[in-house]
Amino acid sequence: MSFINETLASRGLPELPFDPDPEKNRQRIVDILSENIYGRTPDFKSEVSGKLTYRHEKCFAGHGKHYHYSLTVTTPGGDFSFPLRLSVPNTDKKVPLIVYISFAIDNPSGMIPEEEIVSRGVAVARLVYTDIAADSREDGFRSGIAPLFPRRADADDNWGAIGMWAWAASRSLDFLLTLGLFDEEKIAVMGHSRLGKTALWCGAQDTRFRYVLSNNAGCSGDALTRGKVGEQIADITRVFPYWFCEKYASYAGDAIAGMPFDQHFLLAAAAPRHVAVGASSLDIWADPESEYLCCKAASAAWEKLGLTGFIAPDDRYPKVGESFDDGHIAFHLREGEHSPCRADWNAYIDFLLK
Repeated sequence: MSFINETLASRGLPELPFDPDPEKNRQRIVDILSENIYGRTPDFKSEVSGKLTYRHEKCFAGHGKHYHYSLTVTTPGGDFSFPLRLSVPNTDKKVPLIVYISFAIDNPSGMIPEEEIVSRGVAVARLVYTDIAADSREDGFRSGIAPLFPRRADADDNWGAIGMWAWAASRSLDFLLTLGLFDEEKIAVMGHSRLGKTALWCGAQDTRFRYVLSNNAGCSGDALTRGKVGEQIADITRVFPYWFCEKYASYAGDAIAGMPFDQHFLLAAAAPRHVAVGASSLDIWADPESEYLCCKAASAAWEKLGLTGFIAPDDRYPKVGESFDDGHIAFHLREGEHSPCRADWNAYIDFLLK
């Protein structure tokens, strides 16, 4: 047995669910994760409309077009609106699309290098997570979409903020698909850190996203929990309990051993689609080794379907600068700390365009 496989075996991971019907298997995994981590997304059929508020037909040195929209979504408690920005390559062909769940509408260029993305023939749509639901435990689910969806009394699986942010990414796609601009086999959802967790959870629930791109998502995202160093369930549920359902905190500390899941379930929910994980060499809090092992452990979901899962060396961890993207799961390890940069974007675009 290889070093990596021995390491995985030592972590005592629960076996992935398997059904030869990928959709039934995905629904089973989503149900497990809804009950135990992220909470249940309300079963409500929203309608989405968009109003164009700004347009620039010749931007990025003529490589693209840029639009601002205000989206309005129906909810049980009434209509809810939030802004969406879209940059599209200057072409008549249908293009790949990345729906990026962003921390701010205007970021330093390295975090969202839009001109470079568009010049590579890829469109990028951006929504800001705090326009959807507050990232604050003091808010108490009183603002954004939270009060528009009733919370069930005495339930421990009400959705948390990650679920709300993921919901908005799907509603953004509802609108974007009406534009007729995109190659529907090349649509991705992407996020960094807490929003990488959000992108993974969005992709687990919404199969229209054919690619799920997670950057430095770490604890409760793209890193295995069992055997992880750095951030733990006890840490994340103490500081950010509102990201998750109430039940998740019960797995802190020694209770981790009794979890009926681990984070490879979340990656496996993307099968038979594509998922990519990006890690940073100095991001010990997220734990690059556990992120890599999560890709290894999730690979079985594709292999059981007769597909290539994760193709990478079995006898060692990756070296800084390496990228493995020949299978349905991709992983890259770049030098640096916990922040998205051009190297990450280019790795994801390379994977999307293969």
